[in-house]
Amino acid sequence: MKDTTTSVYNFEKLRREGYLYVDKTEYIWQLINPAGESYFLSRPRRFGKSLTISTLKAVFEGKKELFRGLAIYDKPYDWKPYPVIHLSFGDYNVVSDAERELPQYLMEKLRQLAQEHSVTLPDSTPGTCFGALIDKLAERGGQVVILVDEYDKPTLDNITNPRIQEIQRCLKGFYSVLKDRNSQERFLFVTGVSKFCHVSLFSDLNNLTDITMNAKYATMLGYTQSEFEFYFADRIEQTAKLLNMPKEQLLPEIKAWYDGYRFEETAETVYNPVSLASFFGNGGKFNNYWFSTGTPSFLLELVKKTRFDFDNALTKPVSAMAFNAFEIDKIDPLTLLLQTGYLTIKSMVKKYNMPWYWLDFPNREVSFSFNTSLVNAYTRKSDNSVVNFCEQLADAMDSGDVKQLRKTMEVFFAGIPYDVHHKNESNFQNIFFALFRLLGYYIKAESQTNDGRIDAVAETEKFVFLFEFKLDKDDTALSQIKDKKYFKQYELSQKKIFLNGVAFDTESGQIADWQTEEVR
Repeated sequence: MKDTTTSVYNFEKLRREGYLYVDKTEYIWQLINPAGESYFLSRPRRFGKSLTISTLKAVFEGKKELFRGLAIYDKPYDWKPYPVIHLSFGDYNVVSDAERELPQYLMEKLRQLAQEHSVTLPDSTPGTCFGALIDKLAERGGQVVILVDEYDKPTLDNITNPRIQEIQRCLKGFYSVLKDRNSQERFLFVTGVSKFCHVSLFSDLNNLTDITMNAKYATMLGYTQSEFEFYFADRIEQTAKLLNMPKEQLLPEIKAWYDGYRFEETAETVYNPVSLASFFGNGGKFNNYWFSTGTPSFLLELVKKTRFDFDNALTKPVSAMAFNAFEIDKIDPLTLLLQTGYLTIKSMVKKYNMPWYWLDFPNREVSFSFNTSLVNAYTRKSDNSVVNFCEQLADAMDSGDVKQLRKTMEVFFAGIPYDVHHKNESNFQNIFFALFRLLGYYIKAESQTNDGRIDAVAETEKFVFLFEFKLDKDDTALSQIKDKKYFKQYELSQKKIFLNGVAFDTESGQIADWQTEEVR
């Protein structure tokens, strides 16, 4: 049984030290033929981008022996070595003054490459030096391979910096040297998490092909179900025995936790590689692995600042515009949530001769973790207290104890610091959206159900709870449930139904009124 790893992204080290490698070289073969192609690929963080770049580097350095037994090994390829410029910005880190430090950082990267290739660079700007490096290597070797990993990290790490426009101008000047050097490039491949306008890559490089949503490459990163079951077969068997769980029961559980990413509407879903390796490396313990490697604090603040409506985003289809590149001063939370992997494509419909996409969280790991963090961001409750609160709600509902349910809810909202109350409806909506998403992991609970006509539903073995939430002096919540007969569809269940009309005071952030009626 080969070892798995979540920390080795170097293809040569992976192969020489005998780590498990899921063969993706058929995609590599398709990418490098014909010559002279230029590509951009966006994928969430820690999803295999760096390993893909490293694999391409090994191919273009002519290291055929590393590929023995893989799909590309017997392809009609000459394995000619090319000079490779491999720029990875994964180690970029803001220390104090990003605007001043970024050019220094870029120059240090270029000096390292120049030393590696025995080239002397002029004493000039990063852009000029980058161009000179390409030119000198092309003069020596005919054509150059350029691989850029995490091109957008300097932008993402400075996204709240008031000087972000200057930082982007620096990057634009750096990348713009690629525009007029197409004839000198054997291959250009750029990866990142997001697609930003105005960094030259997308505004100037007309030959750069974006394969982010190309069906041909939709499963190049991440593992399909067949890949997972083939390459991890021994681990699946071992874990099933360890957990004393039949394989037929274990596989759907792993899928629910770590599968679900879809990068093109007709493509297969894929598993998160880091989550799978961590799951098996931790003895089959279901936990939050990928999400914990980087808390999306900026995203959560952006959601709050823009009053983003999660219910609306996940209960109505969105246009293809949601997948476009965006300007730094006009960031759409939905686009960023998609590009960073917190939301994904579930399906697509044609409407008005255009594609419209249904979105959702990809899997249990992301949904549970993101919604916990979302409640945390709105209430300043710790993740642990949020989870405990949802468990207490589920216990109250499971026993049909409405008084305890109300008390639990009142204590929770009473504990929210006054200075985090935002006094607007969208914030309360997102809190309840996230809470009922979390509650769904304990009992059957949904937010914004039945075509949006009822705010929330929670169903246990014996009881059904219908909720309508109102703000301030609006006391129509309960009457609305009754007048519109939201409960009718649940009457055949033979369960006791509780109608709950809840009003919140946005000034105090507390429950102002709670009216309950039973329907038997």
